[in-house]
Amino acid sequence: MKRQWSKAGVIAAGNSLILLLCFALLLTDSLKVVSNQLYDFNMKATMSGEPHEDILVVAIDTKSIKEIGPYPWDRTVYADLIERLESGGAKVIAFDIELYTDSSSGGDGRLAEVLARHDNIILPSHGDVEGRLQRSTLIREGEPLRAEGVIDPIPAFRKVWNRAHINAAFDDTDGAIRSNWMTIETPQGIYPSLALAAAGLAGADVSRYLDPPQLEGKPKGEALIRWNAGEYDFETIPISSIIKGAIPPGVFKDRIILVGYTAPGSDEGITPIEKHMHLVYAHANLLNQVLAGELIVPVRRGIDLALAVFVMLVLGLMTWRMREIGGALVALGVFLALLAGQYALFAASGQYLDVMAALACGLLTYLGNLAMKTYFESKQRQYITRQFGRYISPDLVREIARSEQEIQLGGISKELTVLFLDVRGFTPLSEKLKPEEVVDFLIMMFDLITARALGNGGTIDKFIGDAAMILFNAPLDVPDHPYRAVKTACEIQEGMRKVHKEVYKKYGVDIAVGIGIHSGEVVVGNIGSYLRMDYTAIGDNVNTAARIESSAQPNQILISEATYQRTGDAFRYRDAGERLMKGKSLPLRLYEVLGENEHPAGETPPKVS
Repeated sequence: MKRQWSKAGVIAAGNSLILLLCFALLLTDSLKVVSNQLYDFNMKATMSGEPHEDILVVAIDTKSIKEIGPYPWDRTVYADLIERLESGGAKVIAFDIELYTDSSSGGDGRLAEVLARHDNIILPSHGDVEGRLQRSTLIREGEPLRAEGVIDPIPAFRKVWNRAHINAAFDDTDGAIRSNWMTIETPQGIYPSLALAAAGLAGADVSRYLDPPQLEGKPKGEALIRWNAGEYDFETIPISSIIKGAIPPGVFKDRIILVGYTAPGSDEGITPIEKHMHLVYAHANLLNQVLAGELIVPVRRGIDLALAVFVMLVLGLMTWRMREIGGALVALGVFLALLAGQYALFAASGQYLDVMAALACGLLTYLGNLAMKTYFESKQRQYITRQFGRYISPDLVREIARSEQEIQLGGISKELTVLFLDVRGFTPLSEKLKPEEVVDFLIMMFDLITARALGNGGTIDKFIGDAAMILFNAPLDVPDHPYRAVKTACEIQEGMRKVHKEVYKKYGVDIAVGIGIHSGEVVVGNIGSYLRMDYTAIGDNVNTAARIESSAQPNQILISEATYQRTGDAFRYRDAGERLMKGKSLPLRLYEVLGENEHPAGETPPKVS
């Protein structure tokens, strides 16, 4: 009972530590980077690459800079661009360029004149939110994002003016753009994002984007961007081609035009689908999302934590109830199911379930409990090794511990070599000894017998008074078991010489050992009742070995013909003739072992035939 409570206490303490580690991971946002990577994978894997056909990007690119001249350009270029786009029937023209200061190159008056004639042109502003975001205590989840100020286009451009902001929301962990503020409150009023303003001006229903689903830890009005197309997926025309009249006016008919930078190194950012994307295409993706009516909706807060707790319970219990390989396969299956499930949910409905808490906590639970289970199993193996090592060879114990196959319970038929021995002269000796001295003598004798038997791979079946029964080739296979049995007998007799001299000198009693050995099929295993059982061997061949031992004289080793035939030339023998054993109808030929043949150094003794 004490061992069980100790084990339960360790398991409880270990899982409490795992729980604390999981809380630390969740509270410190340590999983945020990995969660972002999983989110980005979902986004990239599900993008269609086919944006809305009404979206057209007009690019300030390398080609245009070469043909028009070094940037910044005279603003008459933008005036000419607007006139050509308007003549082609453009629905909305949204500029993703800053027009916050007077131009040194001129052209402001002409651009202002063109802007005043059209009400479908958007010039962007920039809200002063960066400093406010750094003061995190002023930003509260669920409250609108308020800018302390706003930078607008110069007054000359604001006679007919559609407001919009071009602020980018960068992720704190890796600087990527995964969301955008659909609206920002400023002292001058509410500014929608450039994409939202363009969609609304084009007549799209933008009501659901004015109050998108609340993101955890984010201001009200911030929405995840549905990245659905890369830079090369959007139709893009160089501004110089339009200025030169190389593009048919019909190309612009009823299109929403985004004018922005695509020259290398200008206005770029990190996005889930591209590491270096020109941000005019970020506006294009958000515009495409609004036109398509799509929203990325995070699964309700708390479900991810409930899922993590469920996975921890499943993997924790499974680790203790299953074998290592089966448990590993189940754990792998659970992790793959989580990943596949969240991906299927995202692809089908646009709902994102963050499973990183479940994956990380589940993995910690599995590995932690597996480590505890391995520890206790190791302790159990050590305990069994210590206990079982008193009966069988340490080499066999190690082999049993390493083996992935369980020792068969119950009786099995198997060829064994059985050795019986009996101490001759023990009765007269015990009459001269005190009880405690008798015990000491038996311990000394059995230590000698055990050391020789285990050293040769034998299994001590039992000690019966001053007699012993030793098995070879059980419970695991032992090569050359007849040879090992006879070798053990010779070593025991060799060790008895010293014992005989000491006992005779001290007590005047002749002490000797008679040994009998026989090889054959027996039934071996855990034999007995469910209340009491022993690992032993039974059968006629066991009885035969016992009868041979009873026929042996002091200091004599007798073996059966079956053992003799299996030991080859490994030992010297004398034919002891035939003897009729009790319970046998036919006499049994026996051989006396005279000693082991010597073999040159490095030569292997003869094998069993």
